Amino acid sequence: MTQHRPLPTGRRARIAVLDDYMGVAHRLADWSVLEKRADVTFIRHAIEPARLVEELAPYDAICLMRERTDLPAEILKGLPNLKAIAATGRRTRTLDSAAAAELGIPIMTTEGSGNGIYATVELAWGLIIGLMRHIPDEAAAMRDGAWQTRLGRALYGRTLGLVGLGKLGSRMALVARAFGMNVIAWSPNLTEARAAEGGADYADKDSLFRTADIVSLHLVLGETTKGIVTAKDLGRMKSDALLINTSRGPLVDHDALIEALSNGRIGGAGIDVYDSEPLAADAAIRAMPNALLTPHLGYSVRETFESFYSQTVENLDGWLDGKPRRLLLPN
Repeated sequence: MTQHRPLPTGRRARIAVLDDYMGVAHRLADWSVLEKRADVTFIRHAIEPARLVEELAPYDAICLMRERTDLPAEILKGLPNLKAIAATGRRTRTLDSAAAAELGIPIMTTEGSGNGIYATVELAWGLIIGLMRHIPDEAAAMRDGAWQTRLGRALYGRTLGLVGLGKLGSRMALVARAFGMNVIAWSPNLTEARAAEGGADYADKDSLFRTADIVSLHLVLGETTKGIVTAKDLGRMKSDALLINTSRGPLVDHDALIEALSNGRIGGAGIDVYDSEPLAADAAIRAMPNALLTPHLGYSVRETFESFYSQTVENLDGWLDGKPRRLLLPN
């Protein structure tokens, strides 16, 4: 088993808190515990991949907000001073954990996100209602002095199609039932019995995309789910149906989605996740009038960040004592 890289000697440790886009990390946990014996730097900007090695070179430990900064093997190998990684969440899809283990860099993770566990579901419903009732457009029109410019649609009696019926998908179904909606679900491994347990009626993929008024995605991204929503699937949807994606951008054929939105093939899309993040300023989807876009806010609520950062401080405090906590064990 590879030994962990040793702590720095003869100087204070240097810790970088990455991906602090909103500048909130410093006030959501008691970092003074670490600042007594380490230099902690909060970095608000997204670091360009080409500059990662240069910008991270001075640091002994880095803190990652889940799936924001990519750390593949080639980057990790270019950081000989890096001695620990504190990652938030349990999944580290954008971090090559095997390479880190080979290099002797311990990875510490965090556990659940407290009361924010269903925050992504709440955002999904915000996108749905925002699109159905044209809330962003009507709010903007009010600022311009207008009054009632677009007629919305009700949720009652409509059909929600869930692609994925795990913890979050089941929560979506519960809320949909409260709105008086019909709920159908499909995923590659879903059965009729499991669909019923999750509060939905099972439908095959073709039927779901043909009949749902709103299709919402709740799958984990992997080799078998990447691109699972194809151009053919989008082509099956009703012309006024909505696609909601608060899971992962690559689940959907991005070019096909742009075409469907451009041609009015579907009624609209509520999107919180993208193939590449942060989303480029000139990305085509930004210009789609029938798209309601948010900048990956699904899990980004105070409750989640307080849990993530407080556990991150605990993990790094243990690391400074030579006893890193919540270690991600190599496979």
